[in-house]
Amino acid sequence: MPHEHHHPLHGHHHHVPASLSSVFILSIVLNLLFVIIEAGVGFTYNSLGLLSDAGHNLSDVFSLLLSLFAIQMAKRHGNKHFTYGYKKSTVLASLANAIILLVAVGGILIESFYKLKNPEQVSGEAISWTAGAGIVINGITALLLMKNQGHDLNVKGAFLHMVMDTLVSLGVVISGIIIIYTGLVIIDTLISLAIACIILVSTWNLLKESLFLSLDAVPESVNLDRLEKSISEVPGIESWHHLHVWAVSTTENAATLHAVIKEVTEMNDVKHTLKQVLAENGINHSTVEFEFSGCPCCDKDTCCYEHK
Repeated sequence: MPHEHHHPLHGHHHHVPASLSSVFILSIVLNLLFVIIEAGVGFTYNSLGLLSDAGHNLSDVFSLLLSLFAIQMAKRHGNKHFTYGYKKSTVLASLANAIILLVAVGGILIESFYKLKNPEQVSGEAISWTAGAGIVINGITALLLMKNQGHDLNVKGAFLHMVMDTLVSLGVVISGIIIIYTGLVIIDTLISLAIACIILVSTWNLLKESLFLSLDAVPESVNLDRLEKSISEVPGIESWHHLHVWAVSTTENAATLHAVIKEVTEMNDVKHTLKQVLAENGINHSTVEFEFSGCPCCDKDTCCYEHK
């Protein structure tokens, strides 16, 4: 049963742009500085909205650090113990990021319910000016990450966090303005509850996809029904089985397939077409094994290449 292996996994090195690492480093520095400023103002003026937003921004800093670490790990070559290299670390980093966000949501909700029972006076001016700075910082970070967010779950997660943070900061600015003109300090707590809900919604898909990928589920980027249909339409294939698709990392997918063909002379053409089909469906690495129908040497329905 001969097999053809496309792009050996142990020898393939996925290229990660050096500029992407620089983007993450700059984003980490900007957001860490803002967290320190925002937390300081929040403590000084007793604003739960600012403190909850600072806590979320701190979780984003950890998320950016994890993503940067995973990207660096993914660039390392495989060895005898890790034949795929360390690419799976990008999936684990995405899962860890989602869990960190959920913990942050829990902390915000607990503190918000406490503040609802024990409201305290806050400064609308301080809230508005600090959150306004957050709009600038988070907006710049989102723009830096936007270029690469469509190709990597890690980058996509970081990008979505920054976009959501920008919207959250806008909400905090609005709450500060309302407090200035109405004195309704409860709006600060209500905004923090809204922040928690926004984080929860934005985290759900990241958590679901990263958890599925860690369990070797078919990546969302691969439409399995369309792939199966495309394989069945390849000229020369009588049938196929044992199709398995999984993620090597947040940017690379792999697959194995057993294809049954009638003539050995068709093997190279079928192999070439199958590789194209798999690549067009977002699969970078593939192993295809061929079987042959109608073996004249034995009573089996299919046979190995040696019988031919």
